[in-house]
Amino acid sequence: MDVRAGLELIRELGSQDYWLAVLVTRRRSGEPAVSVVNAGVLPHPLTGEPVVALVARGRTAKLTYLRRDPNATLVFRAGWRWIGVSGPVELAGPDDPLPGLDAEQLRLLLRDIYHAAGGQHPDLDEYDREMVADRRTAVLLKPEHFTNNPAGADHVEDE
Repeated sequence: MDVRAGLELIRELGSQDYWLAVLVTRRRSGEPAVSVVNAGVLPHPLTGEPVVALVARGRTAKLTYLRRDPNATLVFRAGWRWIGVSGPVELAGPDDPLPGLDAEQLRLLLRDIYHAAGGQHPDLDEYDREMVADRRTAVLLKPEHFTNNPAGADHVEDE
């Protein structure tokens, strides 16, 4: 599956189930660690290339794992249809500065990710304050590998 088609399927399935996805990272032992997150598709803030992004609360295990091994998988589903996307990640936050992204751009990026993942907040200034207080970090996954089960077909592994 090419990137364009994979991202379209993420948009389709994500929009059907509150943009919920299972994030898979790796513990130090190599075992998978999973959590449920909201994620969406948007342009990378510096390159403009499409990424699948989420906002992570600071000081969490998922950020510790991603700092050590900056690769992840996100799985989106709606009903029995699903798609997994894997690739390298970049972090952008107060504890993970992304070169070329200043504090104002980070503030706007966190909002953009929130909106791409279906979020709507009645007071975006309050949202910004919460992001700072929680040391929220943008997780930007570069889509390199897709796995899915197309409707009416068996499991397909994209090499």
